[in-house]
Amino acid sequence: MFQIGELVVYGSTGVCRVEEISGVDQPGGDRGRRYYVLKPLWQDGVIYAPVDSGKVPMRPVISRMEAEALIDRMPGIQAASCRGGTAQALAQQYQSAVRDGGHQALIEMMKAIRHKQGLAESKNRRLGMVDERYMKQAERLLYGELATALGIAYGEVEDYIAARLEGSEESAGA
Repeated sequence: MFQIGELVVYGSTGVCRVEEISGVDQPGGDRGRRYYVLKPLWQDGVIYAPVDSGKVPMRPVISRMEAEALIDRMPGIQAASCRGGTAQALAQQYQSAVRDGGHQALIEMMKAIRHKQGLAESKNRRLGMVDERYMKQAERLLYGELATALGIAYGEVEDYIAARLEGSEESAGA
């Protein structure tokens, strides 16, 4: 069971703080059921999540050491293959990666979308709406957790990743 004040990753919402654990009946909920009251760090709102439910995955935020190790592994992670022949099929594939919530799946998806973005830009075209929407969601999930684990602002995550990877390339070449 998570404790009040603890930071957790809640499903596809991302990082949340456990504000309280309430036995108060929630609208539409079971009487007497206990709920985590979660406050997302990177978006507005409040979430009431049943303490005893496994429907939506909830886990602790990774440590700083795990975040740095994940960043160090990023260059070796291959882009996912986008098999969606239609926008709906593509959205289902992306939704699966987001629902999985695994760092690897998110990075694979982000790399695939960035590749598609490069191809679109080379043809003076825009990235599709499905790609844009899921890219933003994947960035919010991954960068939000990395920002929390590293103790930096959300807006600094991309620069931190770039600097860390650039530094590892320089030390590897020395």
